[in-house]
Amino acid sequence: MSELIIYEDADGLGTVQVLLEGETVWLTQKQMAELFGKDVRTVNEHIRNIFKESELEEKSVIRKFRITASDGKTYESSHYNLDVIISVGYRVKSKRGVRFRQWATGVLRRHILQGYTLNQSRLAELGINEAQQALELLSRTLHSNALVNDTGKEVLDLIAGYAKTWRLLLQYDEQTLSLPPGCKPAQGVLAYERARPAIETLKTDLITRGEATPLFGSERGEAMDGILGSIEQTMFGEPLYKSREEKAAHLLYFVIKDHPFSDGNKRIGSFLFLLYMEQEGMTSQMNETALTALALLIAESAPANKDLLIRLIINLLTAE
Repeated sequence: MSELIIYEDADGLGTVQVLLEGETVWLTQKQMAELFGKDVRTVNEHIRNIFKESELEEKSVIRKFRITASDGKTYESSHYNLDVIISVGYRVKSKRGVRFRQWATGVLRRHILQGYTLNQSRLAELGINEAQQALELLSRTLHSNALVNDTGKEVLDLIAGYAKTWRLLLQYDEQTLSLPPGCKPAQGVLAYERARPAIETLKTDLITRGEATPLFGSERGEAMDGILGSIEQTMFGEPLYKSREEKAAHLLYFVIKDHPFSDGNKRIGSFLFLLYMEQEGMTSQMNETALTALALLIAESAPANKDLLIRLIINLLTAE
């Protein structure tokens, strides 16, 4: 959007109305003549020589803007950007030109910095929209050409289908980020006394089928009990994680990322995740392959992405 600003010379010899557009400033030949204290013919001659000597490329430094003249009529007039203005200023060796260049550079610097500060969130959202479109295109291409297996397809679908989670993190401060609609208070806890025998039953079943070794589910110290305790911890008498969705998400994440077992953390994390959901009467649109893909995403994620992954899981659990 164009913006009109006024330049007033330090020596008080006059003012010039300047057009700010596209991260540069624009003046007509008449305005440059007023700025440098020269006639329009001299300014025009310098501009012709600038282009003739290939100092600047004409097409990139000239734009036509509609302006309203003193008679009230609107005209389309050629304007020249700061590169031309500076070049003309050096050719006429004008001190006023030097002062204008310094002023214009300062205006542009403030404009760019303020614009970035005010619009960085919007720019980030636009970047996410583009990334989401690219992921959707990638997903469709890989699916249609059978270039990935079922688990790989589920990973792509998770990212493309729930990119809105990334947008939520941009729109709200993470300290005040509200939970998505659909979250419900937790009815109970997943006690260690229930989780441990269930893991042993799973281990026996997997070993029988040749899908696990005796190391599967071998707990490292009291790590698992510590994870369950951290999920149920309170702050100022209130549960740190109030909803069942929050508890389920942290349970899955912590078991996979904190490695409380010597072997089988992803499978055990997914198993306990389902066990807790069953206990709470929760349903989800995720199938077995989708849960496998989610476990892989968590395992490969950087620790700095924890909040993002937790929010992704919660959105998956509340999606209709």
